[in-house]
Amino acid sequence: MTLRVLMVDDEPDAEILFKQNFRREIRKGKYEFLFAQSGQSALEVLRSDEAPSLLLLLSDINMPGMSGIELLQAVKQELPSLPVIMITAYDDLQTQGTVHENGANGLMSKPVDFIALKEKLRNIAQSVPT
Repeated sequence: MTLRVLMVDDEPDAEILFKQNFRREIRKGKYEFLFAQSGQSALEVLRSDEAPSLLLLLSDINMPGMSGIELLQAVKQELPSLPVIMITAYDDLQTQGTVHENGANGLMSKPVDFIALKEKLRNIAQSVPT
């Protein structure tokens, strides 16, 4: 099974970074990534025909326009069962509390520990009914 991930980050380099760190898994068909550079763009993807096969959302918290927290709240209203992992450069107790109160399945700090992220993704993929 391929795990389809929507990665949301306003930094264009994030797409390159994730493709580079997941290149083996992408080649083997373990992961397929979609990318959005804003919360609004992510919602458009989630509301499109791509959404039914999407299995996970990864989102930065600090973005212009719609923040990652606002995106998380919207996603949990529309797709409450979609797993969401938030990514932040500012990992503090308040941020941790906020993301968990809003239904996130995890919080990762920047720079992203890709080994830990891959483990989280594996755990989520195993818990998804096939």
